[in-house]
Amino acid sequence: MELLDFDFNLPKRLVAQTPARPRNHARLLVYNRSSRQITDDYFYNLDKYLPAQTTVVLNNSKVEKARLRFGAVEVFIAEVLDPFTVQALVRPGKKFMPGKTTELNGGLIKIETLAVDHEGLRTLRFNKKLNSSVLDKFRLTPLPPYIAQNENLSEDYQTVYARPLGSKAAPTAGLHFTPEQLAQIKKHWPVAELTLHVGLGTFAPVKTKNIDQHKLHYERYELSAAAAKILNNSQHITAVGTTSARTLESLKRPFSAASGQTDIFIKPGYEFKNADALVTNFHLPKSTLLMLVAAMTGLDELHRIYRHAIAQNYRFYSFGDAMFVV
Repeated sequence: MELLDFDFNLPKRLVAQTPARPRNHARLLVYNRSSRQITDDYFYNLDKYLPAQTTVVLNNSKVEKARLRFGAVEVFIAEVLDPFTVQALVRPGKKFMPGKTTELNGGLIKIETLAVDHEGLRTLRFNKKLNSSVLDKFRLTPLPPYIAQNENLSEDYQTVYARPLGSKAAPTAGLHFTPEQLAQIKKHWPVAELTLHVGLGTFAPVKTKNIDQHKLHYERYELSAAAAKILNNSQHITAVGTTSARTLESLKRPFSAASGQTDIFIKPGYEFKNADALVTNFHLPKSTLLMLVAAMTGLDELHRIYRHAIAQNYRFYSFGDAMFVV
């Protein structure tokens, strides 16, 4: 398949800049693969559509304040190598040339550029420890580029069940849950948590015409023994988010406690082994996230679903509405 197979036109007005309030008052599009029926509802009614025998799987990774902004200069930390050294994207690039030391905040903060790779990722060494309070006032929540930076939205950009720090972007399908709704679901369905720390690679644009030539970057995951036990007792699994689905599909049955890295790229033609249903948001054109959803719905049906969502003014992307593929 080619990249253009996953393109569509989205009116800018449908790109959500703020979340629904309360969270679970986002709209919910339900797509039934057996009947091909589309139903319009609200996320607070998700339990009406959850299969009776399903287990709900959540990604509990918490978003780090990985963006450091010093006026017009920005450092987006992709990976911490040691207490002083990171790999990062920077802006403007000309201020971070190999062998050069960049002075910021009146010279109090100094950053040496050790190397730069072919994708522009810099290896940087700070003169302060990365957990230093000196850096605190420069830290920002890494909201995606299509949302105006607004630190007042930092808590909205975390799921209510987020715990271990490590993600560079939120597992956004889970943003719709309120504590009350999640508690209600737990009364009737098993819920298992896993961790996949979302990296920049998940959201990197696909640059190859043939999507089979695209490679995802590795992301770290972890599954506890307790969660594995719940999954092994499951007849049906609903993955909340593409990150949960990718982690599940990276694991083998019977499930057991595991940690590691995955670069699994799920696209049409893939046969799901572990995830039977998917809660997700509406994704960017030509993105790997959209390709994963198409693997579950079929490409033609995906385009039909998205045409319906656009016609019905669903809100798109991270703070947008939700979709349940069952």
